[in-house]
Amino acid sequence: MSRRTLDTDQVVDSAAALADSEGLDAVTLTRVALLLGVRQPALYRHIDSYDALIRALGLRGREILASRLGEAAVGLAGDDAVRAMGRAWRAMVGDHPGLYAATDRYPCAGDAELEEAVERVVSVLGQALAAYGLADVDRVHAARSMRSALHGFAHLESGDGHPHPVDLDESFDRLVDLLCAGIHQMVPAVS
Repeated sequence: MSRRTLDTDQVVDSAAALADSEGLDAVTLTRVALLLGVRQPALYRHIDSYDALIRALGLRGREILASRLGEAAVGLAGDDAVRAMGRAWRAMVGDHPGLYAATDRYPCAGDAELEEAVERVVSVLGQALAAYGLADVDRVHAARSMRSALHGFAHLESGDGHPHPVDLDESFDRLVDLLCAGIHQMVPAVS
């Protein structure tokens, strides 16, 4: 193999492409090195370990997710924003299944950068809920509930966890309807 210049982004880009095309379990340091045309030890100049690579993929997946959610909600409010973000979440998982799978593969607790990435996702969701007039603490609860529901649906869908023949798109729409109805229940009554 000839020598070539690498950087961390190239390593992560190659691993991300492999994860999205063949699944996260296909990502190994050996496979990434082969894709880049280098020997495996060359990767260690840019990543510390396999776990560090998976962590980087999870971070990138969360960054893409937060960006897509924010873009989806621009100019929208209330139920329209919730629906748009739900569609954006599901589309991100469809476009980047390997990166999305990596978001669950490396623990966030105690890792400031990963915790911040998760908080950004929750914050984007919360900002889009401003039109509901929720108290700040209720907006956080609603955003966390949305994250849990959308993640759960997307996770099950990406792993064939919905084997029943009922239309998945309709199930997803009904999930979002339930979320919107629940958020409306949290809105303080006007006296």
